[in-house]
Amino acid sequence: MKWTDQPVEVLLQRSFLFGITGIVLGTLSILNSKLLHFQAPMGPLNGVSLLLQLIGLSLAALVLRKRKLEIESKEKAQKMILVLGVSLLFFVLSI
Repeated sequence: MKWTDQPVEVLLQRSFLFGITGIVLGTLSILNSKLLHFQAPMGPLNGVSLLLQLIGLSLAALVLRKRKLEIESKEKAQKMILVLGVSLLFFVLSI
């Protein structure tokens, strides 16, 4: 089954899960680079974090592109896009 055929609620839930996972991984990467808790390269973790945030952002945009969308779902998707856009900008500028 294609991603575009999924119900709006499922897409919003997946967008949230991808986004929050990306934010948590990005935060761990920043904390590790400042506190030097683990002696490991943080480049791959930063890349995975940004990728997950982009996937979450694209899923929220996919919800907005659907036709006959309820107002509540549209507002949730808009909030998700705003939060993920700001977090993506923050993590890109913090690298």
